[in-house]
Formats: sequence, structure tokens, C-alpha cells
Amino acid sequence: MDNIQRYDSLLLITIYTYFLFSVTAHAQKDLDMIYADEIMTSLATGSSQPVSRAPAVASVITAKDIDAIGATDLDHILETVPGLHVSRRASSYNPIYTIRGIQSDANPQVLILINGIPITNLYVGDRGQVWGGMPVKNISRVEIIRGPGSALHGADAFSGTINIVTKTASEINGTETGAGSGSFDTQRAWLLHGSKKNGLDVAFSFQYHKTDGQRESIESDAQTGLDTLLNTSASNAPGPVNTQAETIDTRLDLSRDNWQLRLGYQGRKDIGTGAGVAQALDPTGQADSERINADITYNDTELSENWDFTGQVSFFSTNQKPNLNLFPSGASFPNGQTFPNGVIGNPSLFERHFRGNVSAFYSGISDHRIRLGAGVNYDEIDRVRETKNFSLDTNRLPTPLGSGEVIDVSNDPTEVFIQPGSRTIQYLFAQDEWHLARDWDLTGGVRWDSYSDFGTTVNPRAALVWQSAYNLTTKLLYGRAFRAPSFAELRNINNPVFLGNPNLDPEIIDTVELAFVYHPSQDVATTLNIFRYQLRDIIRLVNNGGVSTAQNTGDQTGFGLEWEIDWKINSKHDLIANYAYQNSTDKGTNSDVANAPQHQIYVRSDWEFIPDWKLNTQINWIGNRSRAAGDARDDIDDYTTVNLSLRHSLRKIPLEISLTVRNLFDADAREPSLNGPNGAAITNDLPLPGINGFVSIEYRI
Repeated sequence: MDNIQRYDSLLLITIYTYFLFSVTAHAQKDLDMIYADEIMTSLATGSSQPVSRAPAVASVITAKDIDAIGATDLDHILETVPGLHVSRRASSYNPIYTIRGIQSDANPQVLILINGIPITNLYVGDRGQVWGGMPVKNISRVEIIRGPGSALHGADAFSGTINIVTKTASEINGTETGAGSGSFDTQRAWLLHGSKKNGLDVAFSFQYHKTDGQRESIESDAQTGLDTLLNTSASNAPGPVNTQAETIDTRLDLSRDNWQLRLGYQGRKDIGTGAGVAQALDPTGQADSERINADITYNDTELSENWDFTGQVSFFSTNQKPNLNLFPSGASFPNGQTFPNGVIGNPSLFERHFRGNVSAFYSGISDHRIRLGAGVNYDEIDRVRETKNFSLDTNRLPTPLGSGEVIDVSNDPTEVFIQPGSRTIQYLFAQDEWHLARDWDLTGGVRWDSYSDFGTTVNPRAALVWQSAYNLTTKLLYGRAFRAPSFAELRNINNPVFLGNPNLDPEIIDTVELAFVYHPSQDVATTLNIFRYQLRDIIRLVNNGGVSTAQNTGDQTGFGLEWEIDWKINSKHDLIANYAYQNSTDKGTNSDVANAPQHQIYVRSDWEFIPDWKLNTQINWIGNRSRAAGDARDDIDDYTTVNLSLRHSLRKIPLEISLTVRNLFDADAREPSLNGPNGAAITNDLPLPGINGFVSIEYRI
């Protein structure tokens, strides 16, 4: 009842705010050029359109924004988006992108695209367990849609979709090189080149990053609990997290006439294990991975009258090659087994993804723009390699394998963690953008997906966009989305964490949104949206007789609002702020959803205080995060971080110097650790970096 009352209150607030907007909007019809500098997005429909009029709740972070805030990684960009919180998981400190209270440890509910092509891995459904971050110098913009997107983008566009668009030759327009150094013995270097010659556009980028990583301390871990139980002392806690990394990112973009070829390589070396893959500190563990992509796109806007045709084929290859100590040297277990050299497991995966699709816009019917498309994906884990020194007894506890030495079990079906396999996906979609009346647009769409391993799913969407006044847009949105079961959830065998279930169904979410975009003047833009969703068939691990198995069990409902304002105070000073509120309920336990912030506040100031000197200030507050039902710990502490970025551009030479300080006041900021059947392995959560800085110099030719 309390949730319903709160939702009704939010609805009343929204309607009242809308009334005020409308009265003010109609009183200011003389405003000129309000939308002159409108940022565009193509993520909502597949064609470029102003964000304010797109049939979705969207945000776009441009290269200019990225430079202003001093971002060096994708996560720094995403933490500025209302309703999106960047959390951490213990394993490798990989990011968890929590949108509107929807999250899980592996975080497969968010679809990440690079230039419109998914980078989802088959095994867990995430971006790769050896992620290693993503540098930003080659990013033109990041488009984010909060809410369902499966009607257009297919699987995993569930709580949100993030599209990373890389820079073209015209955007780079010359050669740019730079380098920087900072805290944690961090070094970065980059080279970008863009040119046009004989009708060929060439964009090239190379980015290098190496760091020892932050070294904040974990007070206790999973091994601490075993030591307490068995009166041993093997744990590495208290001790620092392991967040070292060395990365290479390089991309080549070639285009001529209607053709475009893009090639990319992301190499990850010595990626640290964070707080431990098994939530036991592993100071020497590391993992390597490679991600290779290639795609060819043909686009013809004049193939025939009224038709705009696009065809694309793409290839994506990824692997992970770890060297891990799941538990440290001397670890003992309740079954009486001791591992003098630690519990060692190295599960390696090699994936390949082949995709082909065609789509076309048809504008031959008055007031309609129809898009039709079809595609096929072939995804496979083509090789599995595993070396380890342990097996599992009937109670799922480690026991030495053979003589206790590390051996190769890749070809042993009774020991290897998963078998190679493949999945084929076929899909069709249709979309109609209908200008049904003056100031009214209705976008409707539906997509049919057929999976070779779990069947079919159909996901519709509808969006009514009303230009309520010259400076006010109102949107009523509905969408359904699905999250496909990962290979781990379907096929895991001999795994110490959980077993797969081949009978899983996809997770399903239905969302309704009401949004307003209001420009009271040329210098002020504000948005307000209210949402409500229902999530069902959640895939969770169910413990039965000591064995955890993936099951469709649990539902979740949520509602909330997101508000943003962008105020150009004067030609030298901009102020941006947003607030997000969500209230999500786990229907199985009738309790607040765990670990997700109920409130978020973000404030950003961009100020050119003297010519050629720019100061950016960011304040980020995260509040009201509940523990999971049954977790006896106090609720997770709120935190506030402050970041500063100072940039100076030299007038006589094309050189820019920048200094960024993050977490200026050294706040004790922590992200939640998971609870288990016997309590939390890491009792005092996952510490974020304290105060840290980075200085760089950049030169353009």
C-alpha cells in the first residue's frame, strides 16, 4: 500500500508539473531557435533525430562533455547519467551498470553496443569477465536509453541500452597525440589520425593504458570465514584489492561512397582479480583477454525511390585466459582437505560471433516512415580450456584432483566447467514512425526473435510524442524487453559456484513511462520522466541440498522518476544537474531490492573563469541502498564524491594541458558486497579509490 501511495504521489507531482510547464510554455511562443543546438541520437529508432523528440528517454554524452569532465574511462562517463549507477563486483572489480534499481552481479540486463553492434559475451551475458575498462579518446559520443529496447535491438536491451560511437575521419580531422600519468602508477598514451584522400575517409586510433590500480584494503574475505571456522590463518585479508591492468585499444575506420569497413582490437593483459574471483583476496592472480571486431556496412539512400537500404555483416571474437588462485596457499575446508599451494583454477573460453542483417526505411506513404529488418546471428563457444588442482566432492567442496597438482581437464567431461556449444538467432522487426496529426507522432514497433536453444520471444513497443507547445514535448512510452539466458545459466557443469539449467526461459520486463522535455528559454532545458515497470521470470541461483542451480524464480516491480536541468548561465559558465529516485520491490521477499541506490544526485559545473582556462566541478551523491533480505548487516553507507578537472589551452600552439582530481575529499566510498547463505564473505563491502589524480598533455597537428 505504501508503494502505491508513493507512486500516486509521484503521478500527481508529474501532472501538476506538466500543467505548470504547459501554462508557461504557451506564454512564451516568441522564443526563437530553442532547438538550434539540439543533440541528435539514432539509438531510439535507427535514424538520427533530436533527443528531445526521440520516442525514448535518452541521454547523449558528447566528446566535448567527455573532455570537460576529465574522463579517462567509460565508467566516468556513465556515472553522470540520471538513473544509472556504476557499482562494482568483487571479481576483477568489473563494473555493474545499475539502471532504475535493476542489477545483478554479472549485469547482463544492460546491452552495450559499439557503433550499433553488441559486444555481449555468451558465457555470462556480460561484456566479458576480463573487461579491463574502455578508454575514451576515440569516443565521439555515448548514447544511453533508459528503459526497454528489445523491439529494436533484441536481447539484453532490458533495463537500458548504451551505444558507444567512435570518431570518424572528419571528427578527428588531422593528428592528435597525447600522454598522461597519475596515481597508482598509471600511464596513458594515445594517437588519433583522421584524413580524407581520393574519396577515402580514414580514421585510426591507438590507446595504451597501464596501472598498478588502487590498493584500498579489504578487512575480511571468504577465506577469513574458513579460518575462523577451522582455526587456520591462510587468508590474505586484511589486504589490498588487486586492480592492476595493462590495455591496448586500436581501431581503423575506412569509408568510401556507400561502404564502410571498421576493424578493432582490444588487448587486455595482467588484469587483476579485484577482491577475488571467489571473494578471497588473490594478490598474484591475473587474466588476459583479446577482443577483435570487424564489420562491413553498405548504406544506399537512393537505391530506389522512397527506399533507404542498409546491409551489414560483422564478426566479433573474444577470449579469456586466467591464472587464478580461488583460495590462497594453506586453505582448508570443512571436508578436511587442505591445499598447500592454494585452490587453483584457470577456466579459459574462446568465443566467436557472426552476424548479418538487412534493414530499410520506406517513406512512400504520406506521414509514415516505415522500417523493416531481418537478421541472423551465429554465436559459439568454440573452444574451452581448463587447468586446475581441485575437484568437487558430493557437498560441492574442493578436494585435491589426483595428486593435487595442476592438470589439464579440458577434455574430461566429468571435470571441465562447460562444454563448447553454439546458438543461432533469427529475427524480424518492423517499425512505423507515423506523423498522425499536427504536433503528434506515434512510433510503433515489434520484433520477433527465435533462439535455437530456448525458443521464441516477441517484444512490442509504442511511443506517443506530442509537441505540446513550441518549447514543450510530452512523451507516453510503453515497451517490452527480454534478457536471454547465458550459456553459464543454461550449461554450467562441474562448476564450484552453480550449475546450469537447460530449461530456462528468458527474463521479461514491461515498462510504462511518461516524460516531459521543456525549454523555458534558449539557455535552459529540463526534462522530467516518471516510470513504472514489472519484471518477471528473473533468473536466480536456487540452493537445493547444497547445490545452487539457475532457476526462473522471482518477480520485481519498480517505479520512480528522473529529473535533469541544463542551464547555460552565460557564455562562460554552464550548470548541469540531475536527480533520480527509484523504489523497487522484490515480490518474493516483499522487500526493497538490494544494493541499488534509491536516490542519486549529480551536479556539474563547467566554468571558463579566465580565457583559455576551464574548471569543471562534479558532485555525485549516492544514497539509500538496502541490503538483501536475510542480510543482517546495516544498510550500505551513503557517500558523496567531488571531482575537479582543470584544462588550459595554449593560444600560440595547439596544445592542451589538463589536471583531474577524483574523490577530492578522500571520501570512504564503498559498493556493496554480496551476501551468501552463511553471511557475507566480504563483510565491509568493496572500497572505491580514495583521492587520486591524473595529469595529461595533448597536441594536435
